[in-house]
Amino acid sequence: MSDLIVVAFDDEASAFDMRAELARMQKDYLLEMEDVVVVTRSGDDKVQLHQVANLTALGAVSGGFWGAFVGLLFLNPFLGAVLGAGAGAVSGNLYDIGIDDEFMRDLGASLKPGGAAVFFLTRKITADKVIDRMAQFHAKGHVLQTSLSEDVEAGLRAALDPSRP
Repeated sequence: MSDLIVVAFDDEASAFDMRAELARMQKDYLLEMEDVVVVTRSGDDKVQLHQVANLTALGAVSGGFWGAFVGLLFLNPFLGAVLGAGAGAVSGNLYDIGIDDEFMRDLGASLKPGGAAVFFLTRKITADKVIDRMAQFHAKGHVLQTSLSEDVEAGLRAALDPSRP
C-alpha cells in the first residue's frame, strides 16, 4: 500500500530542496517513491506542477523511435517517425501516473502566493531515518496531509514544524 505525504513551504526553494533530498533518500534506500511533484503558486495565483518526468516528451521520443522503426518496414521512416512522435506525445499527455493532477492543483490553490508544496507517494519508507533526515527542514515547512500512521505522522510534524500539533 502506498502513502501520500504533502508538505507545504512558504517559498519554492525549500520545496525543491526537499524534492532533491527525497531523491537522495531514495538512492540511499530509505524510501521508495512512486511519484514526487512540487506544486508552486505564483504571485498571480497561477498553480504550476513541476513533475520529474515529462510524459508528453517521453511519449514523443518513444513514439518517434517506434514510428521510425515501423516506417523502415514500409520504406518510409520519416513519415513513420513523424506520425509515431505525434501519437506518442498525445498518449503521453493523456496518460497520468502517480498522484492525481487535479487533486494537486486544488490543494495548490490553497497555498499562499509564492508558496510551494511537495507531494510524494511512497511504497516503502523507513520512517525513523526519513524523519531524521527531514530535520534539516525544521521550522521551514508543515505537513498538510498524509496517509501515514498517527505516530509516524506526529514524528514528521515534529521534525518539520514543532509549533503545530
